[in-house]
Amino acid sequence: MAATRTTAACRSTLSVDCFVAKVVFENLSKNFPGGVRALDQFSLDVADGEFVVVVGPSGSGKSTLLRLVAGLEQATAGTILIGDRVVNDLAPRHRDVAMAFQHPALYPHLNVRENLAFPLRLRKLPRAEIDKRVNAVAEQLSIAPLLDRKPAAISGGERQRVALGRVLVREARCNLFDEPLAHLDRPLVEQLQTCLLELHRRRPTTTLFVTHDQQEALMLAQRVVVLAEGRIQQVAPPIEIYDHPANRFVAGFIGSPPMNFLEGQLIANEDRLHFVSGAIRIPLDGSRADQLRKRAGSLIVLGIRPQAICEVQSGSVTGDGHQITANVHISEVQGDRVFHRLRYRPTASGDSKSTPAKSTCSRKENSARAFYWIE
Repeated sequence: MAATRTTAACRSTLSVDCFVAKVVFENLSKNFPGGVRALDQFSLDVADGEFVVVVGPSGSGKSTLLRLVAGLEQATAGTILIGDRVVNDLAPRHRDVAMAFQHPALYPHLNVRENLAFPLRLRKLPRAEIDKRVNAVAEQLSIAPLLDRKPAAISGGERQRVALGRVLVREARCNLFDEPLAHLDRPLVEQLQTCLLELHRRRPTTTLFVTHDQQEALMLAQRVVVLAEGRIQQVAPPIEIYDHPANRFVAGFIGSPPMNFLEGQLIANEDRLHFVSGAIRIPLDGSRADQLRKRAGSLIVLGIRPQAICEVQSGSVTGDGHQITANVHISEVQGDRVFHRLRYRPTASGDSKSTPAKSTCSRKENSARAFYWIE
């Protein structure tokens, strides 16, 4: 996996005794003209040196959050602290943060070396220190051969690597990344993801990374913040986000293919509690039953990961397995995996009628892993 690869592009010579800072958001809100609320009562503590990924759909307020930290937007309400200092009224240059955007912002009249060195020259660092940092970052990002070229003479992916280098060379107290890998080819994305993890391990700068890609969020983050309509839905480590989503939005957004949802009712029968949806009847035991027993008779939604569904012979289910009948609507071959969209509608008689769904299984001897998704 990309998260475990170490590439030559990730060799680091940067010092580890850097000065970093916690970032604290207290009831932060941002309204735009026309009544648009981009952020609503956003509160979060980012620890010194922590790598936090903010993930959510388009329009959820992710980029606005970073722009508020950088000082490119003014908050409508609430406070932002970097270290122990409130920075709401500080100019961007006084906040000591570095930011990479979705589209690389380079000076077209400067070559790559000069673009990388520019923020260091503004800070009046010694020439030897500037050269040391520029050369180190160029090696880490595999852009050393490009140092004497202008931005117009390099590819889009190379320009984005230069933009990332301008962030890393700063050695700022906080790094901000606004979907910097969104438009790169997959092999380069995986290389740079690995490089960012390796660099953060060696030099743990406080980092806020924004993405719409939930797989990227799970791979990079020490903690994931799931955002929707300007509100935090859940904050937790990646495994907890995946295994214990806080609500239906998180459950449906995190995971690929997405989670299946079945609507049904909790039925108490003697000493057992069952989830019932048409012909599906699933007994609930242990702590789950204890938590849900007070809701017996209520309508609830059952979430099933596609990885938990497998094809079986009729009548062969034993133990904790539960069988339904559905029709394969569409099959999508993706290398070693096949996604099957199913059509299923629960009825009392157990017949399946038209409603879409999806699933997956692992390569056996000449077969791909199948994943089943029920929509």
